[in-house]
Amino acid sequence: MTPKRDWLPTMWSDWGEDAQSPFYALRKQLDTLLDDYDRSDLVKGGLQVRTNLSETDTEIRITAELPGIERDEFDVEVTGDAITIQGEKTSEKDETGEEAGRQFRRLERRAGSFRRVTHLPFEIAAETVTANIRNGVLTVTVPKPAQMKAPGYKVDVKSAA
Repeated sequence: MTPKRDWLPTMWSDWGEDAQSPFYALRKQLDTLLDDYDRSDLVKGGLQVRTNLSETDTEIRITAELPGIERDEFDVEVTGDAITIQGEKTSEKDETGEEAGRQFRRLERRAGSFRRVTHLPFEIAAETVTANIRNGVLTVTVPKPAQMKAPGYKVDVKSAA
């Protein structure tokens, strides 16, 4: 995570530090807006893939939001200890081509390439990884290796005399 930036001018930096101040809510909203902008790939023109990572004793599961992206528009690759989800979402404007009489008045849905790499704490056996997509959510399941499934050895700690 990138360090939090102070986006407001220096002369405003201590405005609204009191939660009762009307500037407090404004500052919080501005910080949230600008933090979201800073984390995205808007400057590069790419899309940001939001993921969740969960685990059990036997597996690690990565879920990624890929709304509006068709199955043939992305790939899931395994390399060493990394799972890479990458692809490209086409614009609706591009998809309609030269449809007679259609003019877009507003385009808010983004298009572009995306890439998300998740590193795991072990080498991944590629042949054991499964992936499926349902309702725009990709689920990648990675079984843990045997040495990670085994319970740890408890060391008996003695008091020094």
